[in-house]
Amino acid sequence: NDVSDESIGTDRINEKRIYPYTGGSRFIQTKILDIRAMANLGIGLLAIAAVCGLFLMLLKGTLVLYFGIAGVALGVFYSFGPAKLSSLGLGEAAVGVAFGVLPVAGAAWLQGASLDSSLLLFSIPISIWVAAILQINGVPDIDADQATGKRTLAVRLGLDGTAIVYALIHLAAFLVIVVLTVQETLPMLAPLLPLGLLLLAGKAAQSIRRGIDDRQGMTKAIEATLAIHMLGSLWLTACILFVFFWPAP
Repeated sequence: NDVSDESIGTDRINEKRIYPYTGGSRFIQTKILDIRAMANLGIGLLAIAAVCGLFLMLLKGTLVLYFGIAGVALGVFYSFGPAKLSSLGLGEAAVGVAFGVLPVAGAAWLQGASLDSSLLLFSIPISIWVAAILQINGVPDIDADQATGKRTLAVRLGLDGTAIVYALIHLAAFLVIVVLTVQETLPMLAPLLPLGLLLLAGKAAQSIRRGIDDRQGMTKAIEATLAIHMLGSLWLTACILFVFFWPAP
């Protein structure tokens, strides 16, 4: 993504970024790596992942290959190719699947779980929380992205629209957890912490409406979104461990 953004000049002209959260890693702009070296780094990391994936495929079967292809495709086409998902307003959805559904469902399946509806539902809040990180990170970058033709979701929706969608997807994550609780996949108290996280998301949505003009508020909103993903994911993990070690009679 750094390579793609440098090729169109987005990161180069981004003067409203909030370090270190938005505007890219700055490796290219600060000359830590040139664009070719950054591209080689990305290709090298994909190659290492592919080797690990092939090893897992030998152990677990060809389904690993399909998980891997999906992950690589989402990673590459997020920034490159005719699709360039980030410029189509689909970057959040792509990242949500690549950092939520695929690793959660894939890791569970590798350890013996069935790929059923409960597992997929369980992965959705984590997908939403990580997609929300990308969405809010796009707010300080709106001007630079728009100037270079990178029409992210934040560019397309504007501040008010982005704030509404941000709040709605967090509400959806909470409702999925409620459904899993009603189904007794999660323990009865599972929605408790996510309810608090939902309130935190509501406050962050208010900062999105003000945008980068309220730099301090925007920074806190980004950090709150990171915290929601971290705390929510740890909480769901703890809930599953609780069910596993202390099943209902």
